[in-house]
Amino acid sequence: MSAINYDDMADKPLFGEASPRHRMIHLFVGGLCIILVLVTLISAFVFPQWPPLGLNVYFAFCIVMICGANVILMYWYREGDLDPKFRTLIYYNTLCILLLCICANCYMHKA
Repeated sequence: MSAINYDDMADKPLFGEASPRHRMIHLFVGGLCIILVLVTLISAFVFPQWPPLGLNVYFAFCIVMICGANVILMYWYREGDLDPKFRTLIYYNTLCILLLCICANCYMHKA
């Protein structure tokens, strides 16, 4: 049982309390995703040479657009507009973004 006592039901969190373990996982995965997306975005403009290849920039732009949709889902989830079952979709989208970034960086840095 939660140690916090809610006198007014309007003050009670919609989906329960987030444990410190879940917060650390979210911060780690989110930080890794942000770093990988930024590296991919920078790589699209820097590698293999200047001026950048259009295909690399397009690939990075698509990844950024997918990130935008995932950020909107995260925002709606935190606001309580989405059911808790959508957390799995957010995790899946984040994993897809990470894999796309790895694929894009392998493509851009190929020898």
